[in-house]
Amino acid sequence: MPQSVTSRRPDVVAPSSATASARAIVAPGKRKSRRRRYVLIGIGALLLVWIIGAIIWSKREKPIPVTTEKAAKRTIVQLVSATGKAQPETEVKISPEVAGEIIELPVVDGAHMNRGDLLVRIKPDSYKALLEQQEAAISSAKATNLQLKATMMKTELDLKRSEDLYNKKMISVQEYNAAQAAHDVAINTYESSLHEIERAQAASSQARDALSKTAIFSPIDGIVTVLNSKLGERLVATNQFAGTEVMRVADLTRMQAVVDVNENDVVNVKVGDKARVKIDAYGDRRFNGNVQQIANTGKTTGTGRGEDSDCQSGGAVASKHELHRRYRNERGEGRYHCAAPKRYHSRWRQQLESGGDRTA
Repeated sequence: MPQSVTSRRPDVVAPSSATASARAIVAPGKRKSRRRRYVLIGIGALLLVWIIGAIIWSKREKPIPVTTEKAAKRTIVQLVSATGKAQPETEVKISPEVAGEIIELPVVDGAHMNRGDLLVRIKPDSYKALLEQQEAAISSAKATNLQLKATMMKTELDLKRSEDLYNKKMISVQEYNAAQAAHDVAINTYESSLHEIERAQAASSQARDALSKTAIFSPIDGIVTVLNSKLGERLVATNQFAGTEVMRVADLTRMQAVVDVNENDVVNVKVGDKARVKIDAYGDRRFNGNVQQIANTGKTTGTGRGEDSDCQSGGAVASKHELHRRYRNERGEGRYHCAAPKRYHSRWRQQLESGGDRTA
């Protein structure tokens, strides 16, 4: 019995001691592995949360930037913008009132002209001949008048003699009546000759006027902006209609703008409003002015029938209107702008040499 008990103890105790020793060696490595695994899981979870958050953040609505300012009482200025054309306030089309060949054209495109300078001269030969003919007609009418006056005086003497003879019962009533009738005819013929003289004088005046129109002079101080004719060209003209447009003379020191403005904006513009104009030729330079005039009627376009028609303002039409609006220059600063449903003119004074408003 004692031996069997003694032999078993080593078998039981020895493995137990070995196991305890093994556990003492392996346990620290397992704890490090678990800690590393937990760290990696945590990092992965954080990365997943960050990715999900980034996706959600990228898909959110971006905030709209808003400009804020402290509330205060101010004058609200409403701007109305439109486009149009800049053109001279005064532009004269030079067209002849008589037909003929150009024999003198002492101007070129862009030339500066003073009031009264010769612009074009038309060959006057035929008009001189017509004037001479009418002058001769006046002389002939006056000569005829003198003859008829002498005849009238003769018939007057014959009538007095016939009256004396009739009172003395020396001629019949028929002879006296004949003398009276002859005298009446002579008076009427003489008066008719006076009207003939007046007619000849009127024709002569008309011929002289036509002759004077063969020379055309500049009506204003300005620049030749358009030159359509050449020396030797034959011009066409009538008394009822304007003839061939030879050239245009414009005063470029005073400009106006013709601007098309939407009809919805006209209610926001009134005479006297300030305006600012930008012209392509001057880059960022601005010209200042003010609204001078607004037309009461407009021209409609696009009526659906392919034609234009005039209408009174206030009509219920869904089409484009033109409002004429004038901008008058203030102190030569040259301002004009765009604004109104209809078309408007704007006046300005251009003073480039002295300098204008250059604010953008």
